[in-house]
Amino acid sequence: MTTWFITGISRGLGKALAAAALAEGDTVIGTVRTGSFELDHDRGTLHVLNVDLADGQAAAASVTRAFEIAGQIDVIVNNAGYGLLGALEKASDTDVERLFAVDVFAPFRIIRTALPYLRAQRSGHIINITSIAGRAPTTGSAVYAAAKYALEGLSSALALEIASLGIKVTAVAPGAFRTDFLSSHSIRKSDAEDIAYAETIGRSSAAFDSVAGRQQGNPDLAAQAIIDLVRSDKPPLHLLLGSDALRRARSKLDQIADEIDAWEAVTRSTDFEHGA
Repeated sequence: MTTWFITGISRGLGKALAAAALAEGDTVIGTVRTGSFELDHDRGTLHVLNVDLADGQAAAASVTRAFEIAGQIDVIVNNAGYGLLGALEKASDTDVERLFAVDVFAPFRIIRTALPYLRAQRSGHIINITSIAGRAPTTGSAVYAAAKYALEGLSSALALEIASLGIKVTAVAPGAFRTDFLSSHSIRKSDAEDIAYAETIGRSSAAFDSVAGRQQGNPDLAAQAIIDLVRSDKPPLHLLLGSDALRRARSKLDQIADEIDAWEAVTRSTDFEHGA
């Protein structure tokens, strides 16, 4: 059986993943921000920790506590996070700092704390739940995209560092899933919008509002996909979830390739001449 440490199991993908792992008969140590939490299950073992991930020391301590409970942890899933939408100009320092505290620095501290244990085990799988916004952002997601870009970069570089230690890394980038991500529980919006952004932020904000509750992605199927990648002998470093994420990623890759080609001569022109 597999032992999981999953942040943010009270709702959304984290809850679906915890339920799926328990259904497999696995052990789940999950975090919730406040209060009591129960998840009906006939199999498996669930331990719940109260952790405010905006508190860096608490985030790190939760991992230590998880290893004390289980002895060994096979999979660490940095799932907890939320979004901040709106114009970058209108985002306050406080909102941006808290977003990065939860979405970037908490995973960083959790991973840093866990690595000595995982190295001693010579095994483990770190899964960072990022977002398609971290690969192909849409209008109105600048700050959120920046946080998810950071987690994407961390995952890619970390995989190179620990490949020889028996530890795996996967960055999972979901598209829009039918969770409460767009509700007030999981999303924040920048201060009052400016008329100057009516054609960009205004339109994107209305689009986000209109899709809430109608997202194509099924969180239970996403959870099963994560279970499957953990069971795989050769799990991916990057995994997209959802057909919308696939479409956005391919479109972005095409744009990048076209731009590289168009500016290749300029790119090459900045080298010293051969032999210089």
